[in-house]
Amino acid sequence: QYSQALVHKLEEKNAELAQANQALKRSNEDLQQFAYIASHDLQTPLRNISGFVQLLQSNYAEALDAQANDWIRRTVQSAEQMHTLIRDVLAYSRVDSQALAFQPTSFREVFTDAVAQLETPIRDAGGRVICDELPTVMGDRPQLVQLLQNLIGNGLKYHGREPPHVHVSARLDGSEWIFSVRDNGIGIAPKHHERIFEIFRRLHNQQEYPGTGIGLAVCRRVVQRHGGRIWVTSEAGHGSVFYFTIPEKTVDPP
Repeated sequence: QYSQALVHKLEEKNAELAQANQALKRSNEDLQQFAYIASHDLQTPLRNISGFVQLLQSNYAEALDAQANDWIRRTVQSAEQMHTLIRDVLAYSRVDSQALAFQPTSFREVFTDAVAQLETPIRDAGGRVICDELPTVMGDRPQLVQLLQNLIGNGLKYHGREPPHVHVSARLDGSEWIFSVRDNGIGIAPKHHERIFEIFRRLHNQQEYPGTGIGLAVCRRVVQRHGGRIWVTSEAGHGSVFYFTIPEKTVDPP
């Protein structure tokens, strides 16, 4: 009788857990849909604000004084920052909502795609991005390109006096690949190593280094979806090395 009661209690708990999981799944789907709709609905008024303010400046430039032109410049700049924030929030919400099934993916091709998308900032910064031999893994290719693009892009953006140099490599450690993205940038103080992966967490103001604080949060979600971990080793003024792992044999998540 005691065993039967225990089994019955366990079945009740399993049913409650399954119900809670379904509720959480519906809630996540609703949040993703809300983020998608809100992001798109916010784009139009932002474009209108920026467009009309620029028309005001171009048509009445001679009638406006320096103070008015500065206000217009700030308004356009703020609208562009908001547009970037909306775009990055949408990218964060899409990690799960628009995920693809895992397939054999050449990380060398992932690297090539990421570097191609960063061609302009690499050229503007006089930077150099290289890689060692990289493996083929099971993964979602667009998400892996986004992951590498964000990490390389950070190395290009947060550089010091020297032109940025980013080096991507990988090594097999037991049952997982450990990838590293090494840069010669401004570095990160150890006390911030965990915080930088939190959404909207920024260590610098917009004047120093523009951004939204979402890129590394996206990286963490992509790595976690692939069954891996992500971390950084760095000291202020001495560059950074971002590490992330992907299992050698990745199982496609449900």
